[in-house]
Parts: sequence; C-alpha cells; structure tokens
Amino acid sequence: MALVNFTTKSVEMAEFLLVDVQAPQEDVERIMEHVCKIDPLAQGAKYDCNAHQSARGIERYRPLEGAIAGVEEEVRLRPGIVRINFEITNDQKLLEKIVETIFQVHSYQEPVIRIHKILSCRSRGLDDSANPHRWWNTTGDWKKSDNSENQDRVLSETTS
Repeated sequence: MALVNFTTKSVEMAEFLLVDVQAPQEDVERIMEHVCKIDPLAQGAKYDCNAHQSARGIERYRPLEGAIAGVEEEVRLRPGIVRINFEITNDQKLLEKIVETIFQVHSYQEPVIRIHKILSCRSRGLDDSANPHRWWNTTGDWKKSDNSENQDRVLSETTS
C-alpha cells in the first residue's frame, strides 16, 4: 500500500522520515543533544525536542574479524540498550547530516540506524480544550505544579 497524505477534521497525516537508533542508555543524551542542534524535532507549532526512548533491552552480537573488540567465539549479550526514534521532514540533505552526526557521537563502531518512511499525525490546531480525554482535563500527570515529584521519579527511572 502506498502512503498518501490525508486530512481529517482534526489532523493532517503527512509523510515524514522516522529515524530509529539503537544505543547504550549512556549515549542517549549526547545523541539527542547533537541531533537537536541540527533539527528542532518539532511536533506541530507548540512542541519541540520530540523523541521516544524505549525501555532498556538486551543487544545480541558477536565481534568478527576486523572488529575493534576483536574476534570472539561466543555471542555477547549487552544489557542497557535502548531505542530512540524521532521524526524529521522528508529531506535527504537533513537526513544525511543527522545520520552522519549520530555516527560521529555514537559509541559503536557500527551503530544501528534505521530510516522508515511514515505518515505521521499533526494537529490542525482546533480548540479541543474542553475535550474530556485530554490529559489537562483528567489526571494532569505532566503538570509540574501538581505532580513534579512523580515526573522527576519517572524521569530518573528511565535514565538510571
């Protein structure tokens, strides 16, 4: 199926590139800092620095001839690996700059960087302030004044 941009009453679905990177947890802030210097990773007009980081998982690999780590017989299991993904406009020059930057600041000899063409949702900016399903009308879990201790705990759990 070919992806085709479309618009509904509330959203526009437009083509973007999804950049998906596997990295050790300790590389994430450095990678994102450098990426955001190149592109603000905007989500509509009201948010920037948008990315997703997965929970930690285990990476499996075996170094072969020519690997900096040296040849090994056994498959290595490395814990603490996360996936970071973010969207950029479908711009080849921007993509090339971001991929090169990630390669330069990533700790791996062969970083795992994948690019996917996607359709992604952008709000059309309608007033939905009274929508009972929006976070600001429910738990308000990201309101600093109401729940900053919980927000800090969640952030520390994802980074430790």
